[in-house]
Amino acid sequence: MRRLAAVVLTLLTGACASAGVVPEPWRGVADGWTPAAAEIRAIGLGAPGGVRLAPGVRFAGGVQIIAPRGDRLHGLSDLKLADGDMVAVTDSGDLVRGRLSLDRRGRLAGVSELRLRGLTGEDGRAFPTKSDGDAESLAVTAEGELVIGFEQTPRLWSYGPLDALRNTPSPRAAPPVAPGNDGLEALAAGPDGLRAAAETGGVWDCGSRCVEVAPPPATPPAISDWRVTGMDRDPAGDGWFVIERLYRAPFDMRARLRRMDASGRPGPVLATLSLPSTTDNFEGVAAVSGAAGTRLYMLSDDNDNPRQRTLLLAFDVETRKP
Repeated sequence: MRRLAAVVLTLLTGACASAGVVPEPWRGVADGWTPAAAEIRAIGLGAPGGVRLAPGVRFAGGVQIIAPRGDRLHGLSDLKLADGDMVAVTDSGDLVRGRLSLDRRGRLAGVSELRLRGLTGEDGRAFPTKSDGDAESLAVTAEGELVIGFEQTPRLWSYGPLDALRNTPSPRAAPPVAPGNDGLEALAAGPDGLRAAAETGGVWDCGSRCVEVAPPPATPPAISDWRVTGMDRDPAGDGWFVIERLYRAPFDMRARLRRMDASGRPGPVLATLSLPSTTDNFEGVAAVSGAAGTRLYMLSDDNDNPRQRTLLLAFDVETRKP
C-alpha cells in the first residue's frame, strides 16, 4: 500500500542479516520471462521483544531480496507456491517467479532463478499506468490456473495455466469492493472456487458469482487498526490462514499471522512481528504442507522505498490435534 511508503528507517532495526549472496542468474528467456538480478541475504527475527509465537509455531528461516533502486523487482504484494517455485505479483503489474532453497534442517535458505514477466490487459498489451496494473493478490488453483486480483480497479482476471500463460486474461466474477487503495487485497484458491477479502473488511467466495461470507464492518478499520492483507487455504483443510498489518505513525509497524474459519471469522493468532524485532510491510502469505504440519511463508512489500525491505520469512505450524 503506497501510503506506507514513508515507513521510517527504524524498521531496519534487528535485521540480524548475514552477508548477502548473489545467486547464479537464471539463463532462460522464454514465454515472456526475463532474468531478474538480486542479492539474497539471510535474515533472522532480530532483537528480542517484538516477536510472539503461539505454541506449536516456530520460525523456519528467512531471506531478504535486494534489488537495485528503480528495478522492477520491488513492490511484491502477494505470493503463492507452485511446483517448488515462489510465484508473486507486484503492485506495478509484474509477475515474479523464483526457486526456494532449503538448508539441511529444512529451513528457508535462499531464492534462486528469479525471473519477471509483465502482466497484460484484456487487449494483450502492457498496462498504461501503474494504478491499472496494481496487482495485490493472486491464487493458483488445483488445476494450475493463475488468477490475479487487482486493487485500484477491483477485478479478478485469469491468465490461464501458470506454465502456459495467456496474454489476454479472462475476467472472473469479482466481489463488490469499492475502487481505491484499500480494497481487494487477499485471494486464495479453495475447494469450491476462490476466496477473496478486502483490506477494510469483508470476505467472499467466488465461483460463477461471488457470495458474501462475512460482511464488511459498518465502520471500516483505519490504517492504524489490523487489516487483512493476504490469505491462503490451510492445505490440511482446516480453514484458512490470513496475514494482517497495522501501522501507527510514526514508528509502529506490525504484522501477524492468524487463522480464519470457513465462515470468515478470525481465529487464533499464530505469530506477531513488531519492533524492536524484524518487521515490515507484510502483505503476502502462502501455505504448503510440511513434514510435521504446515509451512507458512510471509512476504513484505518494500514499495521501492530505501527505508523498507522485501522480506520472505518462513514459519512452521504443527498440525492441530483433534
